[in-house]
Amino acid sequence: MKKTGLLLILCLTVVASAQQSDSTTPSTPAEQNAPEKTVGTNASFPTEQVQKPTYADLACAGFISKQLLPNANFVAGGLQTPNTTKFVNNDIVYLTGSGYQAGQRYTIIRELRDPNRFEMFAGQFAMLKAIGQPYSELATVRIVDTRSRMAIAQVDFGCEPIVPGDIAIPYVEKPAVSFHTPIHFDRFMPSNGKSAGRIVMARDFDTELGPGMKVYMNVGANQGVKAGDYFRAFRTYEADLHNPVDAISFKASTAEDTQAKPSSLNANMFTKNSGPVVHVRDLPRRAVGEVVILSTTPTSSTGMIVFALEDVHVGDGVELDPQ
Repeated sequence: MKKTGLLLILCLTVVASAQQSDSTTPSTPAEQNAPEKTVGTNASFPTEQVQKPTYADLACAGFISKQLLPNANFVAGGLQTPNTTKFVNNDIVYLTGSGYQAGQRYTIIRELRDPNRFEMFAGQFAMLKAIGQPYSELATVRIVDTRSRMAIAQVDFGCEPIVPGDIAIPYVEKPAVSFHTPIHFDRFMPSNGKSAGRIVMARDFDTELGPGMKVYMNVGANQGVKAGDYFRAFRTYEADLHNPVDAISFKASTAEDTQAKPSSLNANMFTKNSGPVVHVRDLPRRAVGEVVILSTTPTSSTGMIVFALEDVHVGDGVELDPQ
């Protein structure tokens, strides 16, 4: 009986193995001659884990405007002036100017300048000048009294402290942003010919960016961009070549002593023997992250990075993602 049982198990194992072998073998000539997939693997199509913008992300994103905003209405002080110079949630502030009515809401903004004055990529300042003046959004306030020469307001929602001189403009509610379901992120997608531009600046003048951080791009409503659109941030290796820090690596040798004719990257002068030359411009561009548009002006758009595979840099390219 034991021998019969062992023989039966052996027979079932052989049959199952044969069925598995048959299921992996093409059954028709067409299947046998079908080309292998060349669009990538799971390594180049990771699933996005999208970070969704909150109310604070929408209210505090900032923007770039081609038209200078009027600065006649501004913060003059607060309840404890001059002992207190920064005002936050629930604080009382005094607004100078005209047109105020009790119950109205205003957004407090700040006209920005970069104290460092350092270009992160060639032509950054000229590109910024072409699309407009950067502004930060600091808080929303509600007018509670207009009987004095200055309007009295209370801070409803604060992004960062308000100081005297910050500008008050009428509050405009921003449209809600729609979200797509998690998709596979095509890291090596070639250009699709859609609206394209560049990240010219980031909030707080940051330069290396990740999920949740805000960016300003030189594409806007004039190019058909609208809130809720998604843009893919990408970088070419030529961009690294023009970066004064990253370019140092291109000058290092990649050869092994045992190579008879080592290759050279962009005519690397460290290569002694004539071998194959790799042109940097021929290397595929790589997508580094995904940006959702929070708001637009005619010449610019404000976006939030919702997914990133590596650091996103000021100067990276962006292209409308039709997904």
